[in-house]
Amino acid sequence: MKSLIKISSILLVGLLIACGGNGEKKEKDQIKVGQQPKTEKKETPKKETKSISTDDALANIGKGPIDNVEISDAINNEMASRGKKVYNNLCTACHKMDKKFVGPAQGGVTERRSPEWIMNMILNPEEMIKKDPIAKQLLIESNMAVMANQNVSEEDARAILEYFRQYDKNN
Repeated sequence: MKSLIKISSILLVGLLIACGGNGEKKEKDQIKVGQQPKTEKKETPKKETKSISTDDALANIGKGPIDNVEISDAINNEMASRGKKVYNNLCTACHKMDKKFVGPAQGGVTERRSPEWIMNMILNPEEMIKKDPIAKQLLIESNMAVMANQNVSEEDARAILEYFRQYDKNN
């Protein structure tokens, strides 16, 4: 019984020493009732993104296999329908037509980018992200979410482009 009292006393004294102090606290370390604790904010340097003009963006064909796309004024509805199916199967996990999702919104893309750039981005996203200034900027704006290469054929990429043209013409 005496040993239990001695051990309890030693533990109690140890707790008092560990939890106690000399009663002095620096005013800067004290938090008043209703006051939020002060935390040091480390400013993270913001990456500068160069704004690319619409004219420059439309002149940019990107990096990849597509140098020139022949497009008529009329929309090929059959091709656009196939492009919509391919887009819905492969792209909608990350892209929406009318709003930013994981990746940028696709609506209006034919007014912002050249047909060649659009197809090169679909066919060759890895090289585009490495070498194309617009793709690099979009990567930053998309929180570094890299576009996956879906191994789309050139024919299907052209169909997706036609779907984008149809969508943009009707919206």
